[in-house]
Amino acid sequence: MCYEIVCLIVTTMSAVTTPRTDTPTAATPRRRTALDWRIRFGALSLIWGFSFLLIKVGTEGYAPFQVTFGRLLFGTAVLAAAMAVKRERLPRGARTWGHLTVAAFLLNALPFSLFAYSELTIPSTLAGICNATSPLWGMALSLVALSEDRPTRRRVAGLGIGFLGVLTVLGVWQGFHGLDATGTLMALLASLSYPIGWIYVRRTLAGTGHSHLSMTGAQLLLATVQLALVTPLFTALPSHFPVVPLLAIAALGALGTGLAMLVQYGIVAEVGPTTAQMVTYFIPVIATAAGVAILGESLSWSTPVGAVIVLAGAALTQAGPRR
Repeated sequence: MCYEIVCLIVTTMSAVTTPRTDTPTAATPRRRTALDWRIRFGALSLIWGFSFLLIKVGTEGYAPFQVTFGRLLFGTAVLAAAMAVKRERLPRGARTWGHLTVAAFLLNALPFSLFAYSELTIPSTLAGICNATSPLWGMALSLVALSEDRPTRRRVAGLGIGFLGVLTVLGVWQGFHGLDATGTLMALLASLSYPIGWIYVRRTLAGTGHSHLSMTGAQLLLATVQLALVTPLFTALPSHFPVVPLLAIAALGALGTGLAMLVQYGIVAEVGPTTAQMVTYFIPVIATAAGVAILGESLSWSTPVGAVIVLAGAALTQAGPRR
């Protein structure tokens, strides 16, 4: 969930390839707001952590594509309102819109849909932990696709430790007993889609000169159009509209997608991308706590232990070289 926002911080790029610095320069002074960044950081962690619970509740009343379409629609509405307030315009140029169409698919339409489908058969806790593997996939892909992102022993070790954690979560020694393979695979593919999208954005949209808000608003708009075209092909119009799932979808879109993007941009601008990306490590913890406490999902010992190993590996892959 947190990865959707980093995709179009084009000047700093993704968490996988961000320079390790949080110190603002004289040319780029820190932006400060009335609300302390730590409070906003905590709120962002809660919003994204609860997103997996909201997906699960949404799929109890609506088809996965409908959940994704609603999420994108409400998220786009929030960004459109922000653009109107700031008098931002959508980017121009056929090339930019073409690349944004691909980015919208890889960073929004595809992973959002895969997570929604995965939670038909797996708990929201497992989906949240699978989401935490995204930095691991990103590290592995960047070693191949980005020549400037050179491997270090520490980062390669983190990659191995992280995937060991994935195997622990999945209970590989039990032969994946009691685990829905299809749902888990969908959640892992959703997490893989984010770094693929990051790398694509880095190669095609860096230095366009458009604002982050403008680019992200256009990206979400395109993803909404994509789901508007796909959803009627695979689902029928609901005969009734359950209120609680609908409210969950509205919150997922307005808070978990639209508002969260705006909050994340503000945190990145104030304290830098390295500190801001630390939200990644709080999301699975909150997602697990919410799933167990509110939805009553079961939790075996291997799930939290594996999650800790995954997060430790992810932290190592983001560590810069020693000086």
